Amino acid sequence: MVAGKMRITGISAWRVELPLFEGSYKWSGGNAVEVFDSTVVAVHTDAGLTGYGEVCPLGPAYLPAYAAGARVGIAELAPGLLGLDPTECGNLNRRMDQLMRGHPYVKSAIDMACWDLLGKATGQSVATLLGGRCGEDFALYRAISQQSPAEMAAKVAGYRAEGYTKFQLKVGGDPDTDIERIHAVAAQLQRGDVLIADANTGWRQHEAVRVAHAVRDVDVYIEQPCLSYEECLAVRRHTDRPFILDEVIDDLGMVLRGVSDQAMDVINLKISKVGGLTKARQIRDLCVSLGIAMTIEDTWGGDIITAAIAHLAHSTPKEFLFSATDFNSYVTVSIAEGAPQRAQGRLAASTAPGLGISPRMEVLGDPVLVVGKMPWGS
Repeated sequence: MVAGKMRITGISAWRVELPLFEGSYKWSGGNAVEVFDSTVVAVHTDAGLTGYGEVCPLGPAYLPAYAAGARVGIAELAPGLLGLDPTECGNLNRRMDQLMRGHPYVKSAIDMACWDLLGKATGQSVATLLGGRCGEDFALYRAISQQSPAEMAAKVAGYRAEGYTKFQLKVGGDPDTDIERIHAVAAQLQRGDVLIADANTGWRQHEAVRVAHAVRDVDVYIEQPCLSYEECLAVRRHTDRPFILDEVIDDLGMVLRGVSDQAMDVINLKISKVGGLTKARQIRDLCVSLGIAMTIEDTWGGDIITAAIAHLAHSTPKEFLFSATDFNSYVTVSIAEGAPQRAQGRLAASTAPGLGISPRMEVLGDPVLVVGKMPWGS
C-alpha cells in the first residue's frame, strides 16, 4: 500500500422511498410520480472513513434511467472499484467509464460518495474543493406541478410566501392549455419574479413555435420545448424569448455544440445525468468560461442529493448561477442529518467536511447491496 493512499474496501447501497408533500408531481406527456425510488450509496475505505452519495431518477419515462437500473449497475461496477483510491476522483471516473459504457446515472452516486470522502479526508467541504463558496447563500426555484391554469396560478402566492421568486411552470401538454397556463401564472408575478415554462420535451416543433409566438409579450423563459436538440434549435430561431436547454445537455460536447449554434442562454445541469460531481464540475467550469448561466440540480432525490446540489451551486460564481433546487423540501422523508434546509427561498451548503451529511440508518434500514467489506454500523 502506498503511503498516504486510501483504498476502497467495500460499496453498499440502500433503497429508500421518498413520498411527496403535495401527493404527486406531474409533467409533460401525462407523466406523474407519487413516491420517488431513491438509492443511497456508501463507499467504505481502509482509513475508517465512509462517503455517501445518492441517485434518484425521475421515473423511467423521463430520461434513459430508472431506479432499479441504478442498483443493478452499481452492483456491476462495484467489484471493479475495490482497491482504488476514492479521493482520486478523476482516476476513479476513468475506471468506471472503462468498466461500463454510458449509463452516467449509475456512476453518479459513487462519484458523489468519493467527493464526500475527499472532503472528509482533507477536512474541507465539497464546496471548497469545487472552487470555494460564492456568497452567503443562493436562490432556489420552485417547480409548479402540471395542473389546470387556475390551479397553477393559485400556487404562486403560497410559494412566494415561502421565499421563492423563481417559478418553473410544468407545461408540455395541449398547446392551447399551456398558453393559458403561462398567461395565468404570469399575471400573478411581481417585480423581480422569474417565470420559466418548462415543456420537458413535450411539444412537437410546430406546437412549440406556436406557443412561443403566443407568449411573445410575456416575460418568460422557454425551457426544453421538444425532444431533440435539432427541434429545440429550430424553435429557438423562431423566438426572442430567453431559452433554456435541459434534457439534451448530457455532456461537454453538447454544451460546446449549443454554444456554437447559439442554441440556449441557460442550461440545466443535472448531476446524475452527466455522471456525478466530477463531470458536473467540468461542465460548470466550461459554462463559466463561455458565459452560459446554469441551473444546478438533479433529476430528483432527498437530503444527500440536495447537499451535493448545494455544494456545486454554492461554489458557482453568482453571475452564472441562474438558480438551483432543494429536493428535500418537496419530500416527506428525511434520510440524512446535516443536509441544508431552505430558508426564505434560499439555500447554503454546509461548511462541515465532505457533504456535511450523516445518513439516518434507522430510515435506510438494511442495505440491498453489499460488495466487499462493510464496517459495522455504517
